[in-house]
Amino acid sequence: MTTLLGRRTRLLAATTATAGLVLVAAGCSSDDSGGSGKTTVKGVHLAKAGRLTTCTHLPYPPFQSEIDGKVQGFDVSLIDLVAKDLGVEQHILDTPFENFKTGAFLNSGECDLAAAGMTITDERKKNVDFSDPYFEATQAVLVDKASGVGSLADVKAKGKKLGAQAQTTGEDYVKGKGYDPISFESSDAVLNGLRTGQVQAVVIDYPVVQGWLKDKANADRFKVVDNLKTGEQYGFTVKKGNTALREAINEALKDAKADGTYQKIYEKWIGPYNASVASPAAS
Repeated sequence: MTTLLGRRTRLLAATTATAGLVLVAAGCSSDDSGGSGKTTVKGVHLAKAGRLTTCTHLPYPPFQSEIDGKVQGFDVSLIDLVAKDLGVEQHILDTPFENFKTGAFLNSGECDLAAAGMTITDERKKNVDFSDPYFEATQAVLVDKASGVGSLADVKAKGKKLGAQAQTTGEDYVKGKGYDPISFESSDAVLNGLRTGQVQAVVIDYPVVQGWLKDKANADRFKVVDNLKTGEQYGFTVKKGNTALREAINEALKDAKADGTYQKIYEKWIGPYNASVASPAAS
């Protein structure tokens, strides 16, 4: 997955946060006493009684970031549904990103699951078990409306400049298609390059674009002309062999997609819902 906003194959631009617990409202409280010690709820073993402890790495909007002193976002809202089904509260532990590759905090029992906008890969499957995919990580081609560019192919055909974030899957994708994009250090820099005319089109994560276009001034001047499927999907992770929790997550995702809750959460945090790019089927 690229960078902020983007998939986690990127280099993190932010410094690694010190681990710390942040309480996030979710579901109902368990009647296990003390909030500490190990417990089993509905067949799911929890690291701490009354809590579904989620490892993440902040910030990564709109999936998880601190807003008004509370960690909120797309991932957070989906895992809240799992916590509610279990009758417990979700607590979030901010951890170094390396943790997600190795599953260290899952293996040590500090977290029950990890939610960090993380792409499902065969390499990561060696260390953790993934839920069903819950988000299709596509790349959008965003252009200046005055550029005359109507597709990614037009960028080359009309001799326009293309921008992308350095060391991201978006950049890799267009390079693989024969483009030579101008590289920017962050997603903010990519969009600023488009705004200031350094480039006339950019390839960037679809959720970033959706959030950016919520600003009327941006929507009036820029538009999405292509949505590129790079084959990446996000999944939540649990400790290897934690089948009960993985199934609980999958069931919550399935129910949310069936009853419209997933779509409501998507529209709140990401933007207009497009089923073909938003909600992948289970693997």
